Amino acid sequence: MIEVVTDPAPYDAYIERSAAATPFHRRAWGDAISAATGHRQHHLTALKAGIPVGALPLTEVRSRLFGKSLVSNGFAVGGGPLADDADALEALDGAARDLARDQDIAVVEYRAADDRHTGLARKEDVYADFVKDIASESDENLKAIPRKQRAEVRKSLKSGLRVETGSDERARAAHWSMYSESVRNLGTPVFPKKLFAEILDRFGDDADILTVFHKGAPVASVLSVYHEGTVYPYWGGGVFAARQLRANEHMYWMLMEHARERGCRRFDFGRSKIGTGPYSYKKNWGFEPQPMVYEYMLLEGGEVPDLNPNNPKFALMTKTWAKLPLWLSNRLGPLIAKDLA
Repeated sequence: MIEVVTDPAPYDAYIERSAAATPFHRRAWGDAISAATGHRQHHLTALKAGIPVGALPLTEVRSRLFGKSLVSNGFAVGGGPLADDADALEALDGAARDLARDQDIAVVEYRAADDRHTGLARKEDVYADFVKDIASESDENLKAIPRKQRAEVRKSLKSGLRVETGSDERARAAHWSMYSESVRNLGTPVFPKKLFAEILDRFGDDADILTVFHKGAPVASVLSVYHEGTVYPYWGGGVFAARQLRANEHMYWMLMEHARERGCRRFDFGRSKIGTGPYSYKKNWGFEPQPMVYEYMLLEGGEVPDLNPNNPKFALMTKTWAKLPLWLSNRLGPLIAKDLA
């Protein structure tokens, strides 16, 4: 018989030994989300004869604007249920369903598909992930970049840019400045500054910021997390001048170098919507798209959500937001973005 518990010790033990776990499964991720946004986090563990055989992180999102849902996992591009066998998966699904019913929630979203599932709604042919191995030698990694993009990287190395890595207050301030301006320009509300701080504090040495400077001023910055030999550049952006300076090319190349020196073996470039500019940009680096499938447990009245900036329903809001003064978007953005889990 399998029971599902919420004790932290067996959850952490399972995540630590699971080869399929990601940083989005770690309790540090969920606890950071709760501390920064107020959304309740549930860390479920399936136990068989007292031994962990599965785990499921769930963020309980309650928003006046976007409704209620259980998401695995909040503010992440992955983090669905992990289970040793079908029985463990069934137990976790049942616990998620019971929790949703108890909390009057109609949608449970798994940001990873499991082929053992049947009867769940699916969202596919929308997103792709981009993951590539990191070689042990710098020259090998440079040669692995397609010729045109490699030329851009080489030019960036000669353009007077320099980088700093760290997680101190200087690094955090530079990152917030770059990221908030970047997402404003894209018409997207910025996440709360506290979210970045909580991720850095709770991940410790497994998270840092890399910032690109030009003539002493920051022009691009990315916050990355590290898990089991993989670097995940997650929140990155830059000012308008970054494109002309090739600061983004410099940033991602130097991050690859930084990750290699840390002993990382893989670079996870993250999720992009198929057919968009970011999708093409990552392919230009030599990353092959890997289709992503999300699954949805729909209870009575539940519908598959479509909360993404490319939804035509949000087109006017996106255009308007991009024109806001930066100080205003930085003040209003976190109030909205904290519910965009």
